[in-house]
Amino acid sequence: MTDIHLSISQDTGELLAFDDNDNEITRCVVSDWIDYKEPDFYDTAAEAIRSVIERLHDQVDNLCILKPYSFVLEDDEREHVSELYLVDSDIKIIGGDLMKGLDEDLDRFLNELMK
Repeated sequence: MTDIHLSISQDTGELLAFDDNDNEITRCVVSDWIDYKEPDFYDTAAEAIRSVIERLHDQVDNLCILKPYSFVLEDDEREHVSELYLVDSDIKIIGGDLMKGLDEDLDRFLNELMK
């Protein structure tokens, strides 16, 4: 799978895009994000980015890269924050974390196995 890593900075409002080899693809500054100090910064940014991806889905779904690919949101330390969008030949998923609740499901499964 190919990932497009979107790294955002809460201090500068900078949005950078990287490929899987950490090559910078593009960058821009989102002025509304500069010095945004609220604790929901990454949730707000993820929602805004998802909205743009959804609005541009025809272009996003037909990027000239091999499928499957996904957009991954990262903080300015390049730590994973959220899965934003996944494109495969048959499916497209937009929304929150694609693996949300997986840890809890695995814990329940393992607990059942141990009984």
